[in-house]
Amino acid sequence: MENFSDVKYILDGFLLVMCGALVMWMAAGFAMLEAGLTRSKNTATILTKNVGLYAVASLAYFFVGYNLMYGEGSAFIGSGVMLLGITNDNHSVMADFFFQVVFVATSASVISGVVAERMKMWSFFIFVVILSAVIYPIQGHWVWGAGLTAEGGILEGFSDFAGSTLVHSVGGWAALAAVLLLGARKGKYTKDGKVRPIPGSSMPLAALGALILWFGWFGFNGGSQLALGSKSDIDAIGLIFASTNMGASAGAVMAAILSQLIYKKIDLTMMLNGALAGLVSVTAGPNISLEVALIEGLVGGALVVFAIPLFDKLKIDDPVGALSVHLVAGIWGTLAVGIFNPDVTIIAQIKGIILIGLFVFVASFIVWFIIKKTLGLRVGAQEEYEGLDIHETGLEAYPEFVKNAK
Repeated sequence: MENFSDVKYILDGFLLVMCGALVMWMAAGFAMLEAGLTRSKNTATILTKNVGLYAVASLAYFFVGYNLMYGEGSAFIGSGVMLLGITNDNHSVMADFFFQVVFVATSASVISGVVAERMKMWSFFIFVVILSAVIYPIQGHWVWGAGLTAEGGILEGFSDFAGSTLVHSVGGWAALAAVLLLGARKGKYTKDGKVRPIPGSSMPLAALGALILWFGWFGFNGGSQLALGSKSDIDAIGLIFASTNMGASAGAVMAAILSQLIYKKIDLTMMLNGALAGLVSVTAGPNISLEVALIEGLVGGALVVFAIPLFDKLKIDDPVGALSVHLVAGIWGTLAVGIFNPDVTIIAQIKGIILIGLFVFVASFIVWFIIKKTLGLRVGAQEEYEGLDIHETGLEAYPEFVKNAK
């Protein structure tokens, strides 16, 4: 029995570290997707920002966030400082920490795309510190820690398997708060209210980024089983992997069909975002069935096609479509669990979406507002026109290009 216990401990830890590595690779996907869907004059800044946010989130979550999320405390918040305060005989704490920290970085990556091409880099990094150390861990404690979903807690019955709400919508709410204070890129909307398209610099990079994210998502959802030590665990992981792939595939196909019907051409960017929306949609419940994953992905892919132009009509400038993918599809995916899982009620899901959304949006808005009034959020008009690369990093991603070809 003791040997079996050791084997389970080893297998469970192996699942976390290997799936965590897959999720870490998603950082490259976010970087490539954002770089591809934005202008080349900002590419070096975007790459610096994506590498930096992962490092900053890792440090902030280690020093404060992990213990706030999983440490003993109240129903609202955990307690303690630094990872060293937590021990567990049933699984490797370090494997668990690594798996959790890559989720925090994913949430921060959502924000990066929404605020691209006009936000000051250090203002962004400061927010990532606060998100990773405080905002994300508090709401994470409510559901994945020992918080408000405990018996008798106000979120009792709420279910979010791998984070449609806890990770993706959290990043979306924080990004929405930022963009409302930040404003649109210069020239994005004309005085008469029309939308001026700003094409991305590289469709190959965008496609590569989306495919890397698709690949990394198997670790994101599969690792959230948190155990590999039994036949039932590997059966569950197999279903989760297959459902994750089904959701992405359905989302991509639905977005391609709708873009053909609406715009008379298959829009690659819509197809890529459709796949990602399908992934976000299935993340809250990838362990139900392939049929459910198919429906979740189809609806997610449809939602993103209509949500992207809707945000533009509202003059909410999102260069990569991250609000549509992560916030809108994240809400849908969380609701879908209440629709398709007989053990979860739709009321519990709605309550969780509203409470977490309100907390993250309000807390983020306050932090962004303070940063705006102190350091400032936005670069100057001349810096934005010339490109952030020269002013923020002193580098150009493609120095052989003619400087005036903006």
